[in-house]
Amino acid sequence: MMDIYLIRHGETDFNKERKLQGRKIDAPLNETGWEQANKLVNAIEQDIDVIVTSSLIRTHQTSIPLLKAHVHFERHKELDEMSYGDLEGRVFFDVQEDIKEIHHQWSSGNTHFRVRGGESPIDVLSRAQTKVFDILNNHQGKTIVFILHGRLIRILLSEWLGYGLQNMHEIQHSNGSINHLQWDGSTFRAIYLNKVDHLK
Repeated sequence: MMDIYLIRHGETDFNKERKLQGRKIDAPLNETGWEQANKLVNAIEQDIDVIVTSSLIRTHQTSIPLLKAHVHFERHKELDEMSYGDLEGRVFFDVQEDIKEIHHQWSSGNTHFRVRGGESPIDVLSRAQTKVFDILNNHQGKTIVFILHGRLIRILLSEWLGYGLQNMHEIQHSNGSINHLQWDGSTFRAIYLNKVDHLK
């Protein structure tokens, strides 16, 4: 049985300003984001063996307070956030009609529907889940912390916990939140989801 933690990166100015970041925009943490990252140090109940982040700076910076000499560290572009294509950098309010159409398509079960110039949930699941399983197989028996992105976390958890990708909107997440899972080699079990009490 392996313990796996999925943590959403700390806040960036794009999060604060309600702008879509996606995969192409490599925004750093803001002051609040660094505070959230520092509060993770006492929030993980176990010794960490491995920390894995995407290739984007906001996940790497969130990992820094958790890194210690004995902890193995990896970064992988396959774990980057979904590409929002033409919508990246846009304020949510300004692209509400696009967002409504995307949500309608995905929640209706059309998870092959791609954001204009970007990716679909199926695209993201394919690239990210393959990499996650490689990592789990390479570090069997270890406690692994993945520091990832909001939409990616929704995609992975909805698949692993049986919600179905069309219901990924039911997965809640906040900057700096923690999801604790156990993996027995074939199935995932949620210990808790979207833990945020350490941020208060």
